[in-house]
Amino acid sequence: QESEEKFAKLLEDYLPQHTVTRELLKTEIDNLPLYGYGIKAFMLSMIETTLRVSEGTSTAVDIETILNIGKEMLQKPVVKLEGVDSVLEALSDKYRLVLATKGDLLDQERKLSKSGLEGFFHHIEIMSEKKDDDFKKLLKHLDIQPHEFAMVGNSLKSDIIPVLNIGGYGYHVPYHVNWELDTVKHKVEHDNLQQVDKISEVLQYL
Repeated sequence: QESEEKFAKLLEDYLPQHTVTRELLKTEIDNLPLYGYGIKAFMLSMIETTLRVSEGTSTAVDIETILNIGKEMLQKPVVKLEGVDSVLEALSDKYRLVLATKGDLLDQERKLSKSGLEGFFHHIEIMSEKKDDDFKKLLKHLDIQPHEFAMVGNSLKSDIIPVLNIGGYGYHVPYHVNWELDTVKHKVEHDNLQQVDKISEVLQYL
């Protein structure tokens, strides 16, 4: 969101900031099949939006500013949720832990390395998408059944709903910032779904 604000300010001579943000989202949606998820895809979408909004009159300085916005994002320190280390430590004594995430391979590997959490996981899966079939493939690879699998995540759309759909369990830990494309606007109710306010509360159920 901070980067989107910087980008919108960069183009405010062409369009109001809220309109720039809307145009960027439209570009991101169109580009998902080509670029997938991640900061590099976001950078390319910002550049494309700039060229479209400015009708080709944007400068090399504008493009350089966008690249710098992206590089700043890639170099930001990893900030872990409060209690995540102790939760993973407690769960690793009882369960086989798997990290399932989506996005750019290099960026996700770098973030995981910076987090210092790699050692807790039996398996790490960096997925191009997180839909029902993608989780089915993951479970087949892990040689487990859906009822043996529980997903803890902040995104109802990507982390929780697909797992519920295939017969697994979901523990939703809401976060105050959500990407527009990852937002579920309807209420989700399911016997296998549990919502918690913070990640440490997961230990009450697992």
